[in-house]
Amino acid sequence: MKKSRGVAARNQLALYFSLPILSWALYDFANTIFSSNINTVFFPFYMDEVLGKDRVMEQVASTFISYANACASFFLVLFSPLYGVWIDQTGYKKRFIVWFASISIFFTFMMGVFASFNASLSISGMPLSLSLVVISFVIAKFCFNSSLVFYDTMLGDLGTKEEIPLISGFGVAVGYLGTIVGLLVYFFVDDGGFHRAFIPTAILYLIFSLPLFYFIKDRPLPKEQRKRASFIKGYKEIVDTFKDMKKYKAIFTFMIAYFFLNDAIQTTIAMMAIYATVIIGFSSGQFIVLYLVSTISTVIGSFIFGNITKAIGAKKAVAIVSLIMIIALFIAVFATQEWMFWLAGSLFGVSLGSMWVTSRTLIIELSPEEKRGQFFGLFAFSGKVSPIVGPALYGTITFLLKDHGPLASRVALGSLMVLTVVGLIVHLQVKQEERLSH
Repeated sequence: MKKSRGVAARNQLALYFSLPILSWALYDFANTIFSSNINTVFFPFYMDEVLGKDRVMEQVASTFISYANACASFFLVLFSPLYGVWIDQTGYKKRFIVWFASISIFFTFMMGVFASFNASLSISGMPLSLSLVVISFVIAKFCFNSSLVFYDTMLGDLGTKEEIPLISGFGVAVGYLGTIVGLLVYFFVDDGGFHRAFIPTAILYLIFSLPLFYFIKDRPLPKEQRKRASFIKGYKEIVDTFKDMKKYKAIFTFMIAYFFLNDAIQTTIAMMAIYATVIIGFSSGQFIVLYLVSTISTVIGSFIFGNITKAIGAKKAVAIVSLIMIIALFIAVFATQEWMFWLAGSLFGVSLGSMWVTSRTLIIELSPEEKRGQFFGLFAFSGKVSPIVGPALYGTITFLLKDHGPLASRVALGSLMVLTVVGLIVHLQVKQEERLSH
């Protein structure tokens, strides 16, 4: 018995540290550095540093951050249906990852270059340096998200059906480590401006992407197997999936619920740094510690809700996670003390990791096996569309109420709590019939 366990453990370790799989996982490490450093922490801090000169301008900074995120998500929704067509036509995955990641890394680097420009230069009253940084952020985030489409698809080429869950979990675990390593660039910015984090982040992003660039081989389709597909094939497939709506009502009901839930999650991730500093008065150092605590909570939540989902089913688990998220947002909206935001951040971390686990399990439970790929494609599409609406809503509220100072941000975050409540109500309408094996 001991011997068999030892062999299994050794084989699993050999799987994780085989060059292709380790290289693949290190790209998760690399892109998580971008996601945490640029999207969540230092870009919002930089915008607040440059624009947030008073209570009104702090809300304008929130508006810029929100609209920049919504813009990047809009372009992803616009172009992502083409990516599946490209894969079907060529079989290439790594090639597209290299291109998109390289562009993302370049514009992350240029954010640091542009932020160093003379602030007195302006266009229509807007500092030229700030305008160029925002444009670079939109391009970098769009390309980062685009690379993930091909990265996720590559997973199926790395192992057997039994190995895929292990490889996927390994990638997620390595990615969380990227959050911790990436935040070390804070030591470059402590007293020199938050823009100093951009170039070190780009360098780390590049270094940990290189193993995938060099050690994973593409598997292009032979010319005779390449499928000829029209430009609109990817969009047509989405329309065809929606035509099945009446036949698979439960899964489409959940897709609508997930749209609202993911909307709130993605917007909170993008806005939590500036909210914590403007509303609660966190220093940048305090927020980074809070973000690390939230990340640890995410890992713990993922493990706990993996077991809860197994015990009570995915539908009930999603409902519980939604309630935790509502509580977290409620506390954050009305927080007046730092400890309240620490609690909110920890609870939100739990809900973030748990929503990832429970929602994907529910898709599997609701969808027939022969349609699973189709519905996961729609699920991914829903996840791409929702980050447009939430940031746009948040940014519009902070802009319209900017004269009210911090109240604008509280109302904006409150709107995300409303979205979560709507998502939960819709989710409770999911009729989960027991599917019997025939």
